[in-house]
Amino acid sequence: MKIGFIGLGNLGTPIAENLQEKGHQLFVYNRTASKTKALTDKGATALATVKELAVECAVIITMVADDKALKSICEGDDGLIENMQPGGVHIAMSTILPLTAAELSEQHQQHGSHYLAAPVFGRPEAARARKLNFVVSGEATVRQQYEQLFKDAGGAGVWDFGDAITAANTVKLCGNFMIAAALEAIGESVSLAAKSNIDTQKMWSFFTQTLFNSPIYVNYGNFIVNQQFKPAAFNMPLGLKDINLVLSQAAAVDNNMPFALLLKHHMQQLIEKDPELDWSAVSLAANQ
Repeated sequence: MKIGFIGLGNLGTPIAENLQEKGHQLFVYNRTASKTKALTDKGATALATVKELAVECAVIITMVADDKALKSICEGDDGLIENMQPGGVHIAMSTILPLTAAELSEQHQQHGSHYLAAPVFGRPEAARARKLNFVVSGEATVRQQYEQLFKDAGGAGVWDFGDAITAANTVKLCGNFMIAAALEAIGESVSLAAKSNIDTQKMWSFFTQTLFNSPIYVNYGNFIVNQQFKPAAFNMPLGLKDINLVLSQAAAVDNNMPFALLLKHHMQQLIEKDPELDWSAVSLAANQ
């Protein structure tokens, strides 16, 4: 398949590489043009503008940092919406507000193209291992047509959340909130154990082989026990962005989330000291 790909960051790059390895023909655009080299060296074609990509490809995947970046790519005379091929499909993998997904989907429909929400769970190492999980929502015929594409992109699981375009991004925000909550709990527990003269490595080995045998506790727990917070695979400002999205969605549906407010406070404290920390360092603020 001929695919356009926008957003070659820590996660976007291995996803694009997975597609390339499965034989898809890639056309890529990135605001920092030098980041396209890893893919062009393997045969991808780099284009200079979003408009060129929209004209060239009927299927375009975006993996950008936030709502603002996604809107800037989509909107305007030179954006995706104005320039996509009739019947073209925009697959948006970013973590954004459900409201943003709804607005962009409506604009795509007005211009004769389709928008598919497909946020992804998994860090860069999971992408390289093809162990990502995609949550997908949007028009039935479109989302069913591209299930294999998500598998080619590194999806071990593709989870269908129905026709409502807002569904997948809501699920993504709920999941990221639970991950952040787990990071805080892991960090505080490890700190308590260390200050109580417990072998934290041994304790974490016990936990992850019994009560907490899941990827979040195994992988992030190791980072936290070993204080391995750099280089960041997902930095604290991005984590704060996601928690702010969670709180925005909570406000939109009148849902109280006091723990999310605590996470926001801790992340803000740490960013002031070192914005390059991985978000798994969130609990450090509790002991500073």
